[in-house]
Amino acid sequence: MTPTATTPAATGTASAVPLPTGPAPAPNPASARSRSIPTWVWALPPVVVLALAFLYPLALVVQQSFTPEEGGASLGPYAEVFASAVFRDALATTVWLAVGSTVGCLVLGFVLALVIAFVPFPGGRAVARFVDVFLSFPSFLITLALLFIYGSVGMANGLWTDVTGAADGPFHFLTTPWGVLLAEITYFTPFVMRPLLAAFSQLDTGQLEVASSLGAGPVRIIRQVILPEALPALAAGGSLVLVMCLNEFGIVLFTGAKDVTTLPMLVYSKAILESDYAAACVVAVVNIAVSVGLYSLYRVVSRRAGA
Repeated sequence: MTPTATTPAATGTASAVPLPTGPAPAPNPASARSRSIPTWVWALPPVVVLALAFLYPLALVVQQSFTPEEGGASLGPYAEVFASAVFRDALATTVWLAVGSTVGCLVLGFVLALVIAFVPFPGGRAVARFVDVFLSFPSFLITLALLFIYGSVGMANGLWTDVTGAADGPFHFLTTPWGVLLAEITYFTPFVMRPLLAAFSQLDTGQLEVASSLGAGPVRIIRQVILPEALPALAAGGSLVLVMCLNEFGIVLFTGAKDVTTLPMLVYSKAILESDYAAACVVAVVNIAVSVGLYSLYRVVSRRAGA
């Protein structure tokens, strides 16, 4: 007999409902096998790809940095590079340019993002979209634009000579560290503005209205309401700019600043111009260490500031 169960009907009578019978469904072999495979097996393929694409070339650079021209393994290349005044100057120039550019981008990017997000003006959306497009521009393009304006035969110097009749214009700062700093701030500021604009779009405008109704001025609203909400975006944009400035090569090269030698420029000089690959690898390893160290320090400071 087939077992049945009774359920109350709408009229109060009982009706017989047959219960399901038969063998239980068989387990899926593929599902069982997937559960039996350890999780580290699934993580192994991407780890291998990352290791081959990034860690293996980096390991080769580190290995070459310990290999002098006469062969073998030695700390001689490091001792020779560290004793060089050119390397010490390049290290100092790289750090102060990166830190100065990051501070300039944070200040300028925060002000411009405030204006675009909270000051209504015609074309505000077009400007915000242009910031997105600007991120795709190569760095040397911005440097060339600055050369057309402030270069020795640029528009500014040409206008000066036309008006005053002088033989030469006064603008020659692009070939100095200040010119490199201006070019890096100009190019990297949108990398700070983009996360800020995204953060400002999520900001509750009701907080601003309440603060304004309570008598808070614009400066106080920015300091106590907007800035705390913007700190994570500032940390993200600032850390990105810091790392990119530490490793920037095209801007320094295209400005023609012969007296400005950064670590990437020194790697190029040692490897291409002097064919000293061991010294070039030493400088590259130091550049990586400085980048990771300053990035980690920046993240710790920004996290504590946010807390």
